[in-house]
Amino acid sequence: MSGAPAQLVLDLPHRAALGHEDFLVSQSNAAAVDLVDRWPDWPHWAALVVGPEGSGKSHLAQVWRLKSGAEIASGAMLSEAEVARLSNARALVVEDIERGIADERTLFHLLNLAREHRLSILLTSRAAPGELDIALPDLRSRLRASPVATIALPDEALLKSVLVKLFADRQLAVEPHVIGHLALHMERSMRAAIGIVAEADRLALARQRRVTRIIAAEALQAYRQGDGDRG
Repeated sequence: MSGAPAQLVLDLPHRAALGHEDFLVSQSNAAAVDLVDRWPDWPHWAALVVGPEGSGKSHLAQVWRLKSGAEIASGAMLSEAEVARLSNARALVVEDIERGIADERTLFHLLNLAREHRLSILLTSRAAPGELDIALPDLRSRLRASPVATIALPDEALLKSVLVKLFADRQLAVEPHVIGHLALHMERSMRAAIGIVAEADRLALARQRRVTRIIAAEALQAYRQGDGDRG
C-alpha cells in the first residue's frame, strides 16, 4: 500500500528578517557587532567588515543602514552618482569590494568626502584590505589605514541559534536533537543554514510532517547536492 501523496509545494518567496534584534551575536562576530553599535561614535570616518561568504556581513550592513539611514551601493557598480547620494544621506554602505571596484577614484573621492565632512562609510569584503587587488595607490593606502572588524565562520553554538531562529521565522518548531544533528554535520556558514532550513521546510510541507531528524538529514543531503551542482 503506497503512502500518502506528497502535498504540492508552491515556491513562494520567504522574506528574511534583517533587523538588529534578528542578528545573533557570538564570539565569532562580536567585534563587528560592536563596531555597528558604537556608531556614530566612530574614531574614523570609514570602517570595513571583513568575513567569509555567508558569515553575515550583508545582514550586519543592513542593521547599520537602518540605524544610520545610509544609502547602499555595490563596489562593482560604484559610480560618481554615489558622491551625491553620500552628501544627501551622510552615510553609505559599499558592499563586496573584493569583487572589484568599478571606479577606484570615485571610492577614493568618497573616502575623502567622508573625512572632510564627518560622514560615514561602511565597507564589506571577503578579503582584508591588504589582500585586495587595487591599482590606485592612494586608495590602497587609505583602505589599509581604515579600522577593520572581522567576522569569523560561525561556531557550533551560533549555528544552533541561527537554525532555531530560521526555523522559527518559518513557524516551524524543531526538537533540539534535530538542531544539534544539523549543526554538527553542516557547513559552517549562514548561507548553508538558510539553504538547509528552506529545504527542510519544503520537504516537511510536501509530506505534511514535522521537521524530524530524517527530514533534516535529507535536507542536508539535498543542500549539499545542490551546492555541488551550482559549483
